[in-house]
Amino acid sequence: MKVILNSDVTNLGEEGDICTVAPGYARNFLLPKGLVMPYNEKNLARIEERRAEIEERRAQKRKDAAGIKERLEMEPLTISMTAGINGKLFGSVTSSTITEHLAALGVEVERKRIEIPEHSLKAVGTYKVKVKLYADQEAVLTVKVEAANAKELKEKRSRLGGTKAVAVEAEAEEAAAEEAAAEEAAAEEAAVEEAAAEEAAVEEAPAEEA
Repeated sequence: MKVILNSDVTNLGEEGDICTVAPGYARNFLLPKGLVMPYNEKNLARIEERRAEIEERRAQKRKDAAGIKERLEMEPLTISMTAGINGKLFGSVTSSTITEHLAALGVEVERKRIEIPEHSLKAVGTYKVKVKLYADQEAVLTVKVEAANAKELKEKRSRLGGTKAVAVEAEAEEAAAEEAAAEEAAAEEAAVEEAAAEEAAVEEAPAEEA
């Protein structure tokens, strides 16, 4: 089904674009929410009347995205989490974690626009994370993951002394860290799958009607 976008739709296009979508997706989701209108001569004429306004808004969105890109790439985003003696986190840094930390700094980015290598960060270190902005604009965010308990870890290493003792402690902590990270990853994956399932249901429902 051919439609004209009334507003920007993620993974579909920008306001004013003409797209072809599944009939069910249009009937069950896009049309009821006013995100699109059917493609016909009348609606095409209406959108062309608004073309100057649309282009002005697009220009502003690109400008805003450029500003966010500059902020994201200006300095690293530091995230502190409890870690083990070997640097493994008790948990993991996910796209949701990054979204929350950015929001605290006044930068609003949707979780689904953040692409983390292997879906999550599980150890102390510095990482590069891709953030999709408006249209084809992207930013590369540097995420610095630090141990919130760094002082405690330093004291623990000093107390353990020998390399063998440190290794034994690290092995025990790593098992606990991996278990915590697995739980967080499972929760994150479940949330993503649920969102995908809802979207798929919206798109497939019409096909069954037809």
